[in-house]
Amino acid sequence: MPLTYTVNPALTPALRDGVLDLWTDVSNAGGAVGFVPPVTREQVRPELVRHLAQMAEGRTRLVVGHDEAGEVAATAFLTHNTHRLMTHWLWLYTVMVHPRHQGKGYGRDLLAAAADAARGLDGIEAIRLTCRGGLGLERFYGSCGYKEVGRVPAAIRVAPDDDRDDVTMLLPLG
Repeated sequence: MPLTYTVNPALTPALRDGVLDLWTDVSNAGGAVGFVPPVTREQVRPELVRHLAQMAEGRTRLVVGHDEAGEVAATAFLTHNTHRLMTHWLWLYTVMVHPRHQGKGYGRDLLAAAADAARGLDGIEAIRLTCRGGLGLERFYGSCGYKEVGRVPAAIRVAPDDDRDDVTMLLPLG
């Protein structure tokens, strides 16, 4: 059964805790969402609070997918650019699908929901994201219409002697 996607849902304690649990579970499963496993909820919480503060300021929108049980199963954050010359595109951050739901096409659905949300915003022409090299994420995003537009070799250090490229990808919305 497909996930149900909502843009900017009411921020309830259940939603906040669901996103925190998702982020922790995805990180501990090896997902490239800003952490290296093992990670605890307490380590993830400050990053979530930062995203939530940006939502409260109106700079960030949350796209959340709920499964048939009503659990948070997927998220992505769309963040407006603050630079006055770059307000025509958004950043896409923290794209996550719970490990128990991966391989079902929900990642593609999440990216489509994020693109639809971005298309609904005045003046937005593209979505930009960065991803960690070495995990096949460039191929996944490429299959969803994103194009690689930049790469910084060895910019992400996940462990001693384990540096990954920081890959920038762009999805034109026109």
